[in-house]
Amino acid sequence: MSIETQPRSVSQTEQYEKCGWRFYLQRVERVTPSPAAWSIHGRAFHSAAEAYEKSDRTMSAEEAVVIFSDEYEAETNKALDEESNTDRWLSAGRYSGGEDIERRYALGQKQTAYYVEWAKEKGPVIWKTPDGVPALELYFMVELGGVQVRGYIDQLVTVKDAVRPRDLKTGSMKSKFQLQTYGIAVRELYGVEVNDADWYLAKDGRLSRPVKLDQVSADELGERYAAMDAGVKAGSFPARPGYDCRFCDVAHACSFFSAKS
Repeated sequence: MSIETQPRSVSQTEQYEKCGWRFYLQRVERVTPSPAAWSIHGRAFHSAAEAYEKSDRTMSAEEAVVIFSDEYEAETNKALDEESNTDRWLSAGRYSGGEDIERRYALGQKQTAYYVEWAKEKGPVIWKTPDGVPALELYFMVELGGVQVRGYIDQLVTVKDAVRPRDLKTGSMKSKFQLQTYGIAVRELYGVEVNDADWYLAKDGRLSRPVKLDQVSADELGERYAAMDAGVKAGSFPARPGYDCRFCDVAHACSFFSAKS
């Protein structure tokens, strides 16, 4: 399926809005991205948290940490096979690529163990679909602004008499647009009450404040998806170099990279 005809997503739309040229390099030209330990960290943490929840919270913290560790090691080794020079890996702050790999391995283990203890104590109830399936990494496809939009929701939890989308974050970047899309999708697909959403912040071991979802309509979200979709189909990929270039995983192939601020 070509990029012009495939369904859209939150990540596609936000990437296009931030820098159309990054979207082009990554999704049209298929440039091989620079590896980043933060991406591996996030995926491994999500896998461990999902496995723990699917065990009906019978899994021990030690078992969950093993899942995190195994996935982190496997993904890191695969990435190192493709790019062995860790100086070419993306990294944040004062850490080199190699230091960040080691740091996030230990950090992710601690965050995974803490998530297990937090979930046991706080006991958020995982919502189940009408088919009785726990809403974990729940796939959805809806139409917004005449555009097919798809994605996966980390968790849906029950809060009082409503359903609340929850996104698990190991980093600092958070997207209200993502949560808003989840809210619209859940209402449309399941006809349930969705008033707000939140993030589980692994860095802090706590929930964020709830984000109200009643202040944006499906039409408003649809306008953003429709604008992005139209731009891609028109072959319009405007570059927007700036601060975020230093975190771009295809900057090594970008002719605008030297123009970053």
